[in-house]
Amino acid sequence: MKYFFAPMEGITGYVYRNAHHRFFRQVDQYFTPFIVPNQNRRLTSREMNDICPEHNEGVPVVPQIMSCKADEFIWAAEKARSFGYREVNLNLGCPSATVVTRKRGSGFLAFPQELDIFLGQVCEALGKLDMELSVKTRTGKEKPQEFPRLLEIFNKYPLKQLVIHPRLQTDFYENKPDLEAFAMAVSESRNPVCYNGDLFSVEDICRIREHFPSVECLMMGRGLLANPALAEGKVPDMARLKGFHDALLSGYRQAIPGDRNVLFKMKEVWIYLGSGFTNFEKYGKKIKKSQKLAEYEQAVERLFHEQQIRKEPFFHGYRKNSS
Repeated sequence: MKYFFAPMEGITGYVYRNAHHRFFRQVDQYFTPFIVPNQNRRLTSREMNDICPEHNEGVPVVPQIMSCKADEFIWAAEKARSFGYREVNLNLGCPSATVVTRKRGSGFLAFPQELDIFLGQVCEALGKLDMELSVKTRTGKEKPQEFPRLLEIFNKYPLKQLVIHPRLQTDFYENKPDLEAFAMAVSESRNPVCYNGDLFSVEDICRIREHFPSVECLMMGRGLLANPALAEGKVPDMARLKGFHDALLSGYRQAIPGDRNVLFKMKEVWIYLGSGFTNFEKYGKKIKKSQKLAEYEQAVERLFHEQQIRKEPFFHGYRKNSS
């Protein structure tokens, strides 16, 4: 079984990936937060820093690109190729309204004919670059009936991996994944299929593996943020988790100017990481209110010394979708 780390905007950049890969080695590929190529043919400094080779040494990384324009996507793929990457991923999954209104992410799924043409042009260009394409998709924008047509389109092209989050764009992260739609993909896809969605615990992983024994790849996002050792099928010991935290904090302090900005990044991480601790709420309040790194570090030290790690996480999305 292969395990992929889903891209999480604002969190799983190169600093996070390096720290995670140092302490938890079971993840086979990390997908970057999406790159959005523009008409000026430039990457932002954040995008450049995130995919440049010197920031990803020894880490198995796949750049993810979000676009509905083939020429822009191909330009970004060429840029990735110049850095040594041999695979890029197309984001057809992001449900954000600001993305969807621009016909990007899962918004592109509402235009199957245009998507078909786009994939034809992209696959032809990537073939000349000796690159592979993987796709991360939802099952449609508004209706489950959209998926058979989308799958028919995906089947026309040689994809390294079809990663399916079996929800609609309009679901966002509500409701439960549509396992019937995923089962259809497993049965009818001509490309290798990877499952993504609500993998929060070892039991969740086992359940999907039992349902779909032929599927050889799982992608996890929120579950891995809550339990960085989830791909290993266990919870981490306290010392290893503390080492990961300290490496992450050190990485952000080197990469980001100013304590306030470092604290902002670490507080984002604790939205999920905190759900793996017992009695996190009172410690979480102190972490959230911290204005200086010294205050933050004191609150975190107390948490690690006074609490224990849960067997499985307990965050809002987990409770709701698993009920």
